[in-house]
Amino acid sequence: MCSDFTRSSKTFFLNLPYLVVMATHKWCQEEKVKILTWFVGLFLNVLFRTTEIFSNVIFWLVYRNKEKIRLPAIDNSILLESATCLAKKIRTQEITSEEVVKTFIRRIKTVNPIINCVVDNRFDLALEEARKVDQLLQSGQKDEESLEIETPFLGVPFTIKDCFSVAGLHYTSGLVKRKDIIGKFDSDVVILMKKAGAIMLAITNVPEMCMWWESVNNVYGRSRNPYDVNRTVGGSSGGEAGLLAAAGSPFGIGSDIGGSIRLPAFFNGIFGHKPTSGIVSNHEQQPVAEKNLQTYLVTGPMSRFCSDLLPMYRVLAGDKVKQLKLDEKVSLSKIRYFYMEHFGKNPLLSRVHPDLKKAQRKVVHHIRGTYNASIQKLKLPLLYHAMEMWSVKMTSAGNPPFVAELAMRKGQISLVVEFLKFCIGKCDHTLYALAMGFLEKLCPPSSHPLSVKMSAMCDELRLQLQKVLGDDGVLLVPPHPTAAIYHNQSLTRPFNFAYVAIFNVLGFPVTQVPLGLGSCGVPLGVQSFCEFALQNLSLPLFLARPIWHRPTNIIVDKAQ
Repeated sequence: MCSDFTRSSKTFFLNLPYLVVMATHKWCQEEKVKILTWFVGLFLNVLFRTTEIFSNVIFWLVYRNKEKIRLPAIDNSILLESATCLAKKIRTQEITSEEVVKTFIRRIKTVNPIINCVVDNRFDLALEEARKVDQLLQSGQKDEESLEIETPFLGVPFTIKDCFSVAGLHYTSGLVKRKDIIGKFDSDVVILMKKAGAIMLAITNVPEMCMWWESVNNVYGRSRNPYDVNRTVGGSSGGEAGLLAAAGSPFGIGSDIGGSIRLPAFFNGIFGHKPTSGIVSNHEQQPVAEKNLQTYLVTGPMSRFCSDLLPMYRVLAGDKVKQLKLDEKVSLSKIRYFYMEHFGKNPLLSRVHPDLKKAQRKVVHHIRGTYNASIQKLKLPLLYHAMEMWSVKMTSAGNPPFVAELAMRKGQISLVVEFLKFCIGKCDHTLYALAMGFLEKLCPPSSHPLSVKMSAMCDELRLQLQKVLGDDGVLLVPPHPTAAIYHNQSLTRPFNFAYVAIFNVLGFPVTQVPLGLGSCGVPLGVQSFCEFALQNLSLPLFLARPIWHRPTNIIVDKAQ
């Protein structure tokens, strides 16, 4: 036994140099990875921060002397009413539907030459439908209570982004190849709104195939922010958000696959709700979402007034409204509140602006003071990788690549050829669309170890949020690191939309809430995020009295 021990010891000591070498080699390899990772992080940090600084200076110099065109003043009190309030006044015949529709048509004709948000309309048909509504009301065939239950938005006009099919209107989704396509029938959400008595008025501008966060395309051009026409309206529901903010429509419908409702709503100072996945129909929308992408794409309500979101959501949810428990009473003082000021110091993302932090802290103080509720600052380290998680989930969802969508799924465009054509002004596509196609190609395939890791990380984050929030928690997070940026500036900070995009692949309901104006005179806001069971709280009425701040003056006769 002693000899066995001696032999074992001898063997161990003979192999000790080898074991030390192997351990040292493994340690060195790990250290090399750490050092390489550190250098890559440092390089990206320096690159993006430097780009950001130069971008801010250059764009400020470009736009500082450009005229800041103010929108014409609001000259009719109808433009200041919520859709819900207008519906009530129409039902009680305090005002006529025709009067309401005419007022918004006039407003669109006044502001659209400045902001370029409406791209096609059905004004004449809308007026005919409004007159029929007025005739129905005058006939007394139905009482007010029945009208409210059956047609809650009777006689109220609405608008929708140009990626949904609307019978008789252009159906381009911002793609030149689709510029002559006319919608043959209405999408599901348009049918539901019409069933609720609402009148389809116009369609609004989007980025090319709805896949960038600035609403510009080679069919209709660029939409402009009503608070500062030199700044972006966001995307992809940018035209819709800009029109609503300019009081050109009572309420509207957007879609959201990477923040496409919430980011434009934030940039334009209105409310926008991203519903829970699978509640509102996405049918007849371009580009078509297939397989897992169908669960990330959602359709939802947008309005200047929070009071419109819930009634509109009931309509859009259709038969699935019973799943939402929207009528359950919730005590705001018994809710657990959490907030985050940023997603960490990811080199790909801009730092959150002090204006946004200040606005969010006001909300925190309001909740503490008004409801005597505790509100906890939350840290979720996994959100550092929000951009990577969203990208991996999107590219592995099963849809054709974006370069195929740009070719209307008839083959694929060549990014190299199209970029060369762009350089000589012969390309049908925007630089944003080409950039999106290029960025998509940088994503590893779904089978790649990094993709597998990021996908698992996203699932882990979902479980963490479910555990932290439970069925009585609300989380407040910024919608974007900064307020609305200048036109084209998104190309210098392409990943900032991660603050809204991550919640699409997580699947939970989120609402963008306006919080006044910042130091640059453009809107601020916050995202309110909760679990499915608290869907009615994700449509908030409690965040420091959120209101729409008008981007223009008002000259309304009080006697009107």
